[in-house]
Amino acid sequence: MAETEVVQQPSTSDVDEEEGDRLAHIGRAEDVTRAYVTGEVITALCGKRFVPTRDPSRYPVCEPCKQLLDRLKAGRTGMN
Repeated sequence: MAETEVVQQPSTSDVDEEEGDRLAHIGRAEDVTRAYVTGEVITALCGKRFVPTRDPSRYPVCEPCKQLLDRLKAGRTGMN
């Protein structure tokens, strides 16, 4: 049986600019905050690993991150 990791308090985090891909990814709020301070690499909901450094509100949200967040929210409210 596969285990599912529950993401608590996800927030839009940073921008992925590799290969011309300008997207804001979503990650756990506490991970994003810690990474802004420490410069460590974190993992977004979509699996992308990155270091948050820019204002994510200037970029479109990563569609796979958004879809996964919507699924997580639906699961918490019993709408699935």
